[in-house]
Amino acid sequence: MAIRVSATRSAPMPATQASATGEARFLAPLRHEKGDATPVWFMRQAGRCLADYRRLRERYAILTLAKTPELCAQVTQMPVDAFGVDAAVMFADIMLPLEPMGVSLEIQPEVGPIIHNIVRSRADVERLRIIEPEHEVGFVMDAIRLVRAELGGRAAVIGFSGAPFTLACYLIEGRPSREYAIAKAFMYREPEAWHALMAKLSTVVTRYLNAQIAAGAQVVQLFDSWVGALSPADYDTYVAPHVRSIFSAVTHAPTIHFGTSTAALLGRMTDAGGDVIGIDSRQLLDEAWARIGFEHGIQGNLDATRLLAGWEATEAGARDVLWRAAGRPGHIFNLGHGVLPDTDPDLLRRLVDLVHNETAA
Repeated sequence: MAIRVSATRSAPMPATQASATGEARFLAPLRHEKGDATPVWFMRQAGRCLADYRRLRERYAILTLAKTPELCAQVTQMPVDAFGVDAAVMFADIMLPLEPMGVSLEIQPEVGPIIHNIVRSRADVERLRIIEPEHEVGFVMDAIRLVRAELGGRAAVIGFSGAPFTLACYLIEGRPSREYAIAKAFMYREPEAWHALMAKLSTVVTRYLNAQIAAGAQVVQLFDSWVGALSPADYDTYVAPHVRSIFSAVTHAPTIHFGTSTAALLGRMTDAGGDVIGIDSRQLLDEAWARIGFEHGIQGNLDATRLLAGWEATEAGARDVLWRAAGRPGHIFNLGHGVLPDTDPDLLRRLVDLVHNETAA
């Protein structure tokens, strides 16, 4: 399978044409500008509920899809064609940069990442390597170049990484958890080893995000999926300095900072960095935005389970989110977390159309 490793960036379009493209629509709120309509994308939109993706999954493992640039590009673009979303998020896994660091892992269906050589000591932290992502996970960058070239401005391209805390939880726990008790106990018991681990992960994440931007990602999102397990004081002590270092070093593209169960941490996450703060569906968008500050962008936050309840519940929830956004510049419409596997793809398409039509200038 031939791999194309370079692509020219699409040329800027005149303003009269750019207002009609998904790429321009998506990038406007990242500059805190008002576009022709509110942009829409969905976390975990690449795959899961799409029949074409499921057929690919019958032939290939998840990591094979993510590590093969042509297959990754194909899956990444599926939701742009199927739903009309304004951005294509790369089909990848937050664990990808951990493997070349010296982590043995697998992705088990219905379970998630399983780590075979868990981190439980300072010596375990020291054995982890600092990597050069352009070389050691270069397949991600190759896929980004393909997607940018093939989309041709129809939609923006989003790169992403897991945040240090979330990655550390997987490394220490060895698998997904509800309480992250083992990881937090390590954090409290061995603070020096914890900070060494977070510093090493922060360096890799920074390099990884910057490599994606250099390859053509137009915005990057930092996923701190499990940071809501921390108290505000613990976030300040054990996480914020490391996250702040990432955002201070990722400067050549807009950034989105996302976490779940983070109502108590919103102000602190905003201070740590991110042009746009993503919120989950456990918060009211207008109240969360007031806490973040209207000078910042916000992303969210329809409850994904509404789509399982049918169109009436989906429409009502979407209109409430849009009402709370009040047409302010800086809002990106999304779910509060990822698309659920049993979601009807037709409802996602109707939802995109609703958001675009309701907010069109």
